[in-house]
Amino acid sequence: MSPLPLPSETDPRAILRGGLPDRYLEPEDIAVIFGVSLETVYQWRKKRTGPPGFRIGKHLRYDPADVRAYVTERKTADQAVA
Repeated sequence: MSPLPLPSETDPRAILRGGLPDRYLEPEDIAVIFGVSLETVYQWRKKRTGPPGFRIGKHLRYDPADVRAYVTERKTADQAVA
């Protein structure tokens, strides 16, 4: 399990924009990417309103491709409303 990147290391948002990371994302990564609290990430999961996650044992993970698809879906929905 890799620790969260330090400010001097690569920002997960930059990785997501530049290409898919070579690992599954953790809830902490999702919080950093979207600029929300970790509690918000867990509430999204509970309410099924955020990017889809999955469990590996007791650990919650997010597929970067699913996160990108979620962002694209949200952007499309917002543009349709506007």
